[in-house]
Amino acid sequence: MPYLSAMHTVVVLALDAVVPFDLAVPVETFGRAVLPDGRPAYRVLVCAPAPEVDAGAFTLRARHGLEALAGADTVVVPGVTDLDAPVPQAVLAALQDTAAAGTRIASICVGAFVLAAAGLLDGLRATTHWAAAAELARRHPAVQVDPAVLYVDNGPILTSAGAAAGLDLCLHLVRRDHGSAVAADVARRSVMPLEREGGQAQFIVHPPPLPDGSSLAPLLTWLEEHSADDLDLAAVAAHAGLSTRTLSRRFAEQTGTTPVQWLHRARLRRAQYLLETTAHPIERIAVQVGFTSQTSFRERFRAQVGVSPQAYRRTFRSAPEHG
Repeated sequence: MPYLSAMHTVVVLALDAVVPFDLAVPVETFGRAVLPDGRPAYRVLVCAPAPEVDAGAFTLRARHGLEALAGADTVVVPGVTDLDAPVPQAVLAALQDTAAAGTRIASICVGAFVLAAAGLLDGLRATTHWAAAAELARRHPAVQVDPAVLYVDNGPILTSAGAAAGLDLCLHLVRRDHGSAVAADVARRSVMPLEREGGQAQFIVHPPPLPDGSSLAPLLTWLEEHSADDLDLAAVAAHAGLSTRTLSRRFAEQTGTTPVQWLHRARLRRAQYLLETTAHPIERIAVQVGFTSQTSFRERFRAQVGVSPQAYRRTFRSAPEHG
């Protein structure tokens, strides 16, 4: 069975001063996920330590209390606007019990401060909004804070950077649970791009591209459409009308990676889709997505996805075999 055998419950924990955007991201992303057979992929609940939650511009009434955490498969902790407000002891204890039970727990933006206060990030690599990273490291020296990445996946404990990085994290979890086809469908339903890689830089710290043609958006679209072509750095630079040095600099500024690394990731995303939706042999898929070496394909796939192509197909096969 490629999907979770029972309805996967996601519980979003809303604390006073919750950031409304951070709260809405998991509710909407998981709530829009639909399996190929039309069933909802997740059941999404919002819980809080009190019936009413101060969300700044409005007051939120939560339907569930902290007891909902005990029935969760995944708990998501959004950020709060007041980092100095103490986290209620009941919340910390509930999170500790939830983690001890093996439940997956993720934070969005400065929600990492709540996980850290509960001791769930001690000894782990974690991230948060770049502007709050130094403060997280100061308050919680046992946490290995990485301010440069979009999200960090430690298995049962995950953290993400600010704002849009929460979308990336949630899509990453959908892909992890149900495969790339379901994640791609969620992205389309939400009118947002497929998630960026977790190790990509929080490039919000860079100045936004000016309207002088320096945005890489058209080139990234072209690369996605031609990822199976025989492309190298020189070929991509020639298409963009740039020197290889200028292209590499702009890629580093706007994506936090290199053109070749981005191309490889695009090819692997396509390979995941083909593994899920076709009966094509692994060797054929490697060629279809642009790899000339079977060994290179298998090594890169395992390094990027964490399992072999064969194991991935067994887990996420989502459609009848077709040519």
